[in-house]
Amino acid sequence: MSEEKKDKHFAALVLARGGSKGIPLKNIKPLAGLPLVAWCLRALLDSGEFDSVWVSTDHDEIARISQEWGAQVFRRSAQTAADKSPSIDAVKEFATHHPEVDYIAQVQCTSPCLHPFHVAGPCRMMREEGFDSVFAVTRRHGFRWQEVHGGGKTAPLNLDPKNRPRRQDWDGELIENGSFYFATRELILDGLFQGGKIGYFEMQAEYSVDIDTDIDWPIAEQRVLKFGYFGKTRPQGICLVVLGADGVLTDNQVHLTSTGEEFRSFNYSDTIGIKQLQARGVEVKVIAGDDGAESRKDGQSSILDSLAKRLGADIVMGCNDKVAQLESWRKEKQLEWTQVAYIGNDLPDMGCIKLAGIGGAPGDAHHDIRTIANFVCRQPGGRGAVREFCDHVLLVMEKAKSAIEQAEKAASKS
Repeated sequence: MSEEKKDKHFAALVLARGGSKGIPLKNIKPLAGLPLVAWCLRALLDSGEFDSVWVSTDHDEIARISQEWGAQVFRRSAQTAADKSPSIDAVKEFATHHPEVDYIAQVQCTSPCLHPFHVAGPCRMMREEGFDSVFAVTRRHGFRWQEVHGGGKTAPLNLDPKNRPRRQDWDGELIENGSFYFATRELILDGLFQGGKIGYFEMQAEYSVDIDTDIDWPIAEQRVLKFGYFGKTRPQGICLVVLGADGVLTDNQVHLTSTGEEFRSFNYSDTIGIKQLQARGVEVKVIAGDDGAESRKDGQSSILDSLAKRLGADIVMGCNDKVAQLESWRKEKQLEWTQVAYIGNDLPDMGCIKLAGIGGAPGDAHHDIRTIANFVCRQPGGRGAVREFCDHVLLVMEKAKSAIEQAEKAASKS
């Protein structure tokens, strides 16, 4: 690579305006436990390919969440955030305000199955092979027909009906999937995503997901759980899972009997999820804040103590510094933060969630906690949130294991 190319500033830009009509505020709506924008931001940041990663938005909440996920924010104008404003206008506006940027990768927020390798390829093509623009395509084998007005007539567009090819004998067609458009600054300022020496990067069909309407959402959620990028993980995977007590294992309510005795409820399916983690060699611990400490009567264990024993998990009661306690456990076990998972529901849990490799929140957690967590459960605390979180941790561990096996297989062939 020439020194001139090496010194070029490559910026990634995600367009995420607040005025979506099909799905209101869809860019930060939780998809499989994460704000939609987080799926592409994580891949862009983890790729290490960009000198800067930006979100262009006109909405305060989108800006705040984007910054929490590590992006810089460009405040777009009302003109480029209007319903009928084309994407190129918003990217052109960004380029005008950032003359230091030489290459721009405009990445769709609504394409949540993006992986770091998807953007590494186009970056290499532009930096090392002299391409001026590269865009994402998916190969499709569909016979297309054109509409001929009048009498329901039609005519073929890409086939000869007298000589229909078999799928295996036809390379198919390259179709823009909208996931990303890479272009030089000059092309963007000319109002073009594609021009000069044009290249394409082919994405497999399983990664080509776009969300436009409510109907697309459940399909995208299932696809991203199977094919989405879950972030960097160490070979060891998760070794320690720490659960908040009140508001996570229980529903944060205290029930009183007519005689004044307290009782709380928990979800039995949560215990199944915990047992599955333990069967995989993952240690599970419970932490209760000082507001969750309960008095002991006649030497009897507290309700939370009894629950922890039932789960086969250690518990710390009355903890007024959860970060210090979590750090103590991590050092004792000689773990990296990427090997720790934590789920909490309120502000005292914020520091732990930010530090943990996987930070979770029940569906009814405090708003700020749901914003910073990288997995938000659908279920509330005490009603199945822990089971969801355990299932997510197991899924991440399986994906990490699969990635390691694929890397080892590739290394053995090289």
